[in-house]
Amino acid sequence: MSDQTPQADFQQQVESFQSDYDAIAGQIGEVIVGHQQAIDDVLTCLLAGGHALLEGVPGIGKTLLVRTLAATLNIQFRRIQFTPDLMPADITGTNIVVTDPSGSKHFRFQPGPIFANLILADEINRATPKTQSAVLEAMGEQTVSVSQTTHRLPSPFLVLATQNPLEMEGTYPLPEAQLDRFMLKILIHSPPLDELVSILDRTTGTQKPHAEVSATADRIGQMQQTVRQVAAASAVSQYIGRIILATRATSDFAPPATQKYVRYGSSPRGAQAMLLAGKVRALRMGRANVAFADVRVAAPAVLRHRLILSFEGQADGITPDAIIQEVLQTVPEGEN
Repeated sequence: MSDQTPQADFQQQVESFQSDYDAIAGQIGEVIVGHQQAIDDVLTCLLAGGHALLEGVPGIGKTLLVRTLAATLNIQFRRIQFTPDLMPADITGTNIVVTDPSGSKHFRFQPGPIFANLILADEINRATPKTQSAVLEAMGEQTVSVSQTTHRLPSPFLVLATQNPLEMEGTYPLPEAQLDRFMLKILIHSPPLDELVSILDRTTGTQKPHAEVSATADRIGQMQQTVRQVAAASAVSQYIGRIILATRATSDFAPPATQKYVRYGSSPRGAQAMLLAGKVRALRMGRANVAFADVRVAAPAVLRHRLILSFEGQADGITPDAIIQEVLQTVPEGEN
C-alpha cells in the first residue's frame, strides 16, 4: 500500500502526464514545422476523448500532422479518402456471404476501416452528406450498427477529419449535426517565411524526418482518465456557462455582435468540450485544477464551428472567431 496521500499521488500523475505529453508533442515536432497550436489542439482531442476537424487549403500539412501523430503512438491507424462516390458501407463495413468447410453458407461481418484507434477522414467534405453521416454514430457512441447488430469500436478512438475551405469547388458543407460532433475545429494556416524555409530544408534533402513511438494505447487510456480527475471550481463552470449563453442572440449575456450576427449559438456539448479542453491544458501546464485562462485558450477551437451566422453576418464578412473574441472580452470571470 502506498504511503503517499491522494493529493501527492495525483500530483505524480500530473507530472507524469506533463512529461508524456511533452514527449509526444516533441516527436511530432521532429516532423511538423510550426503549427504548435494545431498540435496542442489535436493532442487535446486525443486526451479528452473527442474528435477534431482540421481545415486548411491543400498542401499545408493537415494529413502529415495526422500521420505523424499515428507514428508517435503504438495504436491502429487507418486512412479513409473521402470522395463523391464513397459509400457508407465502405467506411463501416458490411455483411458478406461465406462458405464453411461443410459447404453451408452464412453471413459474416467484414469490418470496415473505421475499426481502428486513429481514423484519418481525409477531405471529408468531398463526400456526400449520406456518406459523411456514416461516421456520426462512430464518433458519438463509439459503435457501428450494421443490419441488426451493434459492433463496438476499439479504445481509444479518435477521428481526425480534414477538409478544404468550403468555398472551394467540389465540396459538400458538413451538416450542423455532424459539425457539433467534433470537439474542436482546428484551422491550419499557411507558414511564414522562416517556417517555409525550414520545411524545404527538412523535406528536400537525403534524410527524411520521422517520429519515434512515445506512447501506447494503454498509456493514452491512463492519460484520458487523469484528465477526468482534474478539478474545476464552481466559478470556472459558471464562467463556461456564461460564455456558452453569450453565443446565443436571445441571452442576456449576449454582446452586441452576437445579437446582430449570430443565428444559432453553441450547444451544451460545447460547454462540455470547453471544460475538457481546459482540463487537458491545465495538466500540460502542470496544474491539477482548471483556470480561467485555460477556458479562454480553448474557446475559439471549441466554438468556431458551433456558431451559425445570420445572413447579415455572412454578408458583412463576419467570422465566428471575431464573435468569440468579443464574447471573451465582454463575459466577466466573476458573477458581476
